[in-house]
Amino acid sequence: MTSPRLSLTTAIRPFKALFVSDAFEGVLLIMVAAAAMAVANSPFAHEYHVLFHGTLPWTPIGKLNNLHLWINDALMAIFFFVVGLEVKREIVAGELSDARQRRLPIFAAIAGMAIPAAVYFTLSGGDPQLNRGWAIPAATDIAFAMGVLGLLGSRVPGPLRLFLLTVAIVDDIGAVLIIALFYTANLKLAWLFAALLVFGVMFAFNRMKVTSLWPFIIAALVLWYCVLNSGIHATIAGVVAALAIPMRKRDGHSMLEQLEHGLVRWNAYLVVPIFGFANAGVALAGIGLEGVLAPLPLAIAGGLVIGKQAGIFAAIFIADKIGFARRPDESTWVQIWGVTILCGIGFTMSLFIAALAFPRYPLLVEEAKLGILGGSVISAIMGYCVLRFAPATRKGV
Repeated sequence: MTSPRLSLTTAIRPFKALFVSDAFEGVLLIMVAAAAMAVANSPFAHEYHVLFHGTLPWTPIGKLNNLHLWINDALMAIFFFVVGLEVKREIVAGELSDARQRRLPIFAAIAGMAIPAAVYFTLSGGDPQLNRGWAIPAATDIAFAMGVLGLLGSRVPGPLRLFLLTVAIVDDIGAVLIIALFYTANLKLAWLFAALLVFGVMFAFNRMKVTSLWPFIIAALVLWYCVLNSGIHATIAGVVAALAIPMRKRDGHSMLEQLEHGLVRWNAYLVVPIFGFANAGVALAGIGLEGVLAPLPLAIAGGLVIGKQAGIFAAIFIADKIGFARRPDESTWVQIWGVTILCGIGFTMSLFIAALAFPRYPLLVEEAKLGILGGSVISAIMGYCVLRFAPATRKGV
């Protein structure tokens, strides 16, 4: 007879496995988004708004006078720093270091940003006020997408998982460039020059083979402050600082990998969830069916659900057929299609760009959140279902 303790252990094993696997990051983001929506539409909605948007009684930096600004401009610099570390590692020693290996993810990522933008412009109805939101469906949320793959276990081939991760990283590079180029206004050249000097100092530390982390960390904080005051969004400092971190080995360890491994879980389990909770709450009061089906949320959701999969799948198919780059090994076309659908999950970066796109129009930001959450959830469920029931055997097509 099976003991009650053994039965209980057997029953909870799948749940335990879930919370120690890659899936947990995606599940956590879902829980955070749901919690933000619940609180924003509860009797505590006013307190939720005041917590993040109320003026702080004191702040060491005048530009950051509420908690929402501290999260989006300061805390998220850590997220972008980790993104920068991942990008540099991939370019120097990862999948993007080989010209043949980087062809497909770069080609697919470019198509995966261009086609969603085209879908966005088509569905937004030509409203000039909405044009600044074209980049909202441009990037894939790595944690969310990889979390859905984690739920599928071994059903998704390893090369296809790696492809999704690489495309998402290239997406992040594109999103960072978009933020720097298209969401920057009123440049202050003195502060920008100061930022360049600080980056030069960090680069000198690299060339001088400085082995301590602290000079890099202190310089990165100064760089962030200079960028904050320059007119470029402060989080770009995170990416720039990461590029100065040495990749070389030190006592058998890479300083870059040491930093990345030290920050990646803090990033996944603290920084991104706090950002998600502060930004995903949408007050649905007064937003009826007309608001949900307004041009902005439809354009964003359409870009994520339709544009992402259409652009990336078409790029893979064309590249494979003309011999430009091979499709991921061990993968059927149905499995590839399922993964391209998951690329339509745009939670973190999309929410971030939405706040930059419509800083003076709170209603448009709320509508954008509806489109992001709706498009991301549809992409997650649709991609999961396709991959869950896709045949595992590759067939030549």
